[in-house]
Amino acid sequence: MRPVQYFSPEYLARCREMTPGQIAKFLEDFRVMGVSARPSKSRLISLKVPEDLLAAFKSKAGRAGTPYQTQIKRLMTDWLLTQGAGG
Repeated sequence: MRPVQYFSPEYLARCREMTPGQIAKFLEDFRVMGVSARPSKSRLISLKVPEDLLAAFKSKAGRAGTPYQTQIKRLMTDWLLTQGAGG
C-alpha cells in the first residue's frame, strides 16, 4: 500500500499560481536530480581542494552537525535547482 501525501492549503494555492513554464521547469529540475523509485548509484570521485578550504569546510559542516561530504552533495543539488536544466 502506498502512503498518502497531504498538501497544505497554502502549498496548493501557491501551485495554482504557477505558470505552465514554472511547472515545466519544476518537473525538469526534478528529473535532473534523478529522483526516482530506485536510488541512483554513487560514484567515487577524486577532487583536489586547497587544504585550508577543505579544513574550513569540514569545520563549518561539523558545527552544523552535517558530514562534509553530505553538505557537498547538498550544495551540488541546490546549484542544479537554482541554475535550471539549461544553466
